[in-house]
Amino acid sequence: MSFRMPPEWAPHERTWMAWPGPNPTFTNAEELAEARAAWASVARAVRRFEPVTMVHGPGQGESARELLGPDVELVERELDDAWMRDIGPTFVTDGNGQLAAVDWTFNGWGAQSWARWEHDSKIARHVADLTGAPALSSSLVNEGGAIHVDGEGTVLLTETVQLGAGRNPGWTREQVEAEIHAKLGTTKAIWLPHGLTGDYGVYGTQGHVDIVAAFARPGTVLVHSQRDPAHPDHARSQEYLALLRAETDAKGRRLEVVEVPAPTVLKDEDGDWVDYSYINHYLCNGGVVLCAFDDPGDEIAAGIFRRLFPERTVTLVDARTIFAGGGGIHCITQQQPKI
Repeated sequence: MSFRMPPEWAPHERTWMAWPGPNPTFTNAEELAEARAAWASVARAVRRFEPVTMVHGPGQGESARELLGPDVELVERELDDAWMRDIGPTFVTDGNGQLAAVDWTFNGWGAQSWARWEHDSKIARHVADLTGAPALSSSLVNEGGAIHVDGEGTVLLTETVQLGAGRNPGWTREQVEAEIHAKLGTTKAIWLPHGLTGDYGVYGTQGHVDIVAAFARPGTVLVHSQRDPAHPDHARSQEYLALLRAETDAKGRRLEVVEVPAPTVLKDEDGDWVDYSYINHYLCNGGVVLCAFDDPGDEIAAGIFRRLFPERTVTLVDARTIFAGGGGIHCITQQQPKI
């Protein structure tokens, strides 16, 4: 049976999320409360377009219900953290009404010192069981935020993630590609050399592709464009743009590259370079849920997405709290395709 990962713009059955609980990412009650408010804002924005199921830890259901309201489904399972894109399954279909769930090996984004993953490493299988989909186990250490597909055979990857020593020591590029293609039904991998600078900080993923580049449709890729030369991502953006403009997809098409300018803010309150990115958006049924940063760039980005997705409603949601924890809107959502 041959499975493939549908693109994110294909119809969804629902969106899966995970509720923030006390853990090393949210170090005190104030941070946890802010995170929960931010996750709830995203869940409510997505719920306007499709069903949402929130997985929460034991004893956390009341706090979730209070902020989410009555129309988000709640499911209780043991959790370590709240990044469903990475800990949840990658759903695939066979084109004949069969859904399956790829269960990547999860090790806390490369066994980072602060991370815990005893429970999160089992969430993909729990979610698969809840959907009734068979789980397809993979020995590759990988996360959902580390891949992006066009639905027609092309996948974006990052060398510092799948080939990083903390994830897959000893794996060759060819071995990684073979496993990715086998699980996702892809045939061509486009590798970026690294991620954004800020993604290598304390809570960084070491280079997830979903804040750098994402397909908008077959043959068209959105790319984070840092226009300010003062930011180290300025040089990286130029590298990504040149690399992707020179690439073809699995169908042999030269990629159309759409630059999405970064927000104007360069550093956070601690003086660290930010990796704020509009690329980390989420497509849902009839909608685009787009990161906002209380920045003049928010409306510029919204205009680009409205032009690219004229049939979808663009909703801006403040993502600064989510980025402070190490990710964005795409990182906390995971689509289940409609069969």
